[in-house]
Amino acid sequence: MVINYIGNDVKIGKNVKIWHFAYVGDNTRIGDNVIIGSLTHVDYSVVIGDNTRIEGSVYIPPLTDIGNNVFIGPGVVFTNDPYPMSKRLVGVKVEDFAAIGARAVIKAGVTIGRGSVVAMGSVVTKDVPPDKVVMGVPAKIVYSKAQYDLKKRAWETGSNLSP
Repeated sequence: MVINYIGNDVKIGKNVKIWHFAYVGDNTRIGDNVIIGSLTHVDYSVVIGDNTRIEGSVYIPPLTDIGNNVFIGPGVVFTNDPYPMSKRLVGVKVEDFAAIGARAVIKAGVTIGRGSVVAMGSVVTKDVPPDKVVMGVPAKIVYSKAQYDLKKRAWETGSNLSP
């Protein structure tokens, strides 16, 4: 028996997979070909674009806007209140083709630019420009997406054996 909670007025696209014990809040929009991992909490009024993969144990608060072809690693936490518990919330925006590594934390109001990569364990407190790779606490730009792609290709082909 799989137990998930899907709220009211949720729009779910074609070929969406929502794994065990996931929560999807009211007024959320999920595009086509999306995967949402087990134990993930997608709160109300969230938008998730097409072809996006969200791993398990991710928290996505209200007002978050996630683009198309995005990868979100396990245990990522988005926030929406820069001064808890204030009466005003602001979402995070993740633009198309971005990737966020495991256990990253993203501050309320931040935009992760198109094609950018957030390294695992990073704490993102400022906007990430398009096609940049950030890492650290707080996250800082370490190289371009083009450099990242070269490193990734070397890793995948075995020409660089250390990650």
